Amino acid sequence: MASFTAKDIQALRQSAGVGMLDAKKALEENDGDMEKATSWLREQGISSAAKRSDRDASQGAVSVIKDGPVAAIVSLRCETDFVAKAAEFVSLVDEMTAKVAEEGTGAVDSFKDTIDQMRTTLKENISVGDVVRLEAGADEVVDTYLHIQAGRGVNAIIVVLKNGSEELAHDIAVHVAFAKPQFARREDVPEDEVAKERATIEAISRNEGKPEASLEKIIDGRMNGWFKERVLLEQPFAKDDKKSVQQILGDAELVSFAQVVVGS
Repeated sequence: MASFTAKDIQALRQSAGVGMLDAKKALEENDGDMEKATSWLREQGISSAAKRSDRDASQGAVSVIKDGPVAAIVSLRCETDFVAKAAEFVSLVDEMTAKVAEEGTGAVDSFKDTIDQMRTTLKENISVGDVVRLEAGADEVVDTYLHIQAGRGVNAIIVVLKNGSEELAHDIAVHVAFAKPQFARREDVPEDEVAKERATIEAISRNEGKPEASLEKIIDGRMNGWFKERVLLEQPFAKDDKKSVQQILGDAELVSFAQVVVGS
């Protein structure tokens, strides 16, 4: 008999956006395996939730700084938005980011005592989140974008291009801010993720009664849509959705990008 609890049912209900009976049935059909139950719900057409919920995400602030060919991002986590918006908290994130741009990612360690003191002063759990530093090489440019909300950075991006302009790099960074790609190129997506999604899409298509003769074409089409959601170069460009990011780049080449979002 499948082993799962009422808490498991509730967790599946929330993550998949389904009713209690559907969540219970999914767990029964998959021996209590949460991941398999989630895929089963999608295959049955019961759940349309494809993205993980961020309801439990922590608060904080993020900063990005560009210094010549170098750009850096640092995020600082906390428990409440009240602390995240505090001037001393935002100022500390900016100071840490400038230090990382100048000295490297290990520079955050020099702020340990300051963070410990801030924990005591603000009576809140505060910790360093993501730390990123990218540097443009020969024939490369770097630019950044920071989305600010309530006086603190919440979404920071760095883009490095080869044979491109800083203006173009900035435009791509703005696109990344809102499109939130997970990968630069299709080949960057782990093979096991691709295989798993393809199997799920095949099951969905078969359950919909799609004709066998056109099944592969349908699956390929749906997989292309799945890649467009995740792969930067294949996404419709935010400022002109009739063109992909790859088309907007033209002769320029995407070298790398980084994005850090508060609460992700």
